Amino acid sequence: MLKKSEQKTILVVDDDVIHIKALEKRLPENGYHVLTATKAADGLQMAMTKYPDLIILDVMMPIINGYNLCQLLKNDPKHKYIPVIMLTSRDSEKDKQIGHDVGADVYLIKPLDIPLLLEKIKELLAKSTK
Repeated sequence: MLKKSEQKTILVVDDDVIHIKALEKRLPENGYHVLTATKAADGLQMAMTKYPDLIILDVMMPIINGYNLCQLLKNDPKHKYIPVIMLTSRDSEKDKQIGHDVGADVYLIKPLDIPLLLEKIKELLAKSTK
């Protein structure tokens, strides 16, 4: 088991507590340290202060949605290099294009496919520079 200081940190921002709980269980089992936020504003603050290695964002959240949060992060010179995975039930081609346009590195559709998510996390962390 990796020491906490050697683990990659993943920030999960999702207003669905069931998804957060699932990721809080599965990500540490695979060697990741997990931070969570149920509101986009809290997720933004955590991203700005904790500098996670990767962020998983839901799209449909009240007040600030995941697209807006992703765009805010990708427009910030200090945070634009953090890989972002959009994990959402919004599955139209238009939604996927918006995700791409705001800077999401990967766009995945719910229901949660843990093996696929873990594969994408591994790929993004392998090529990211922090």
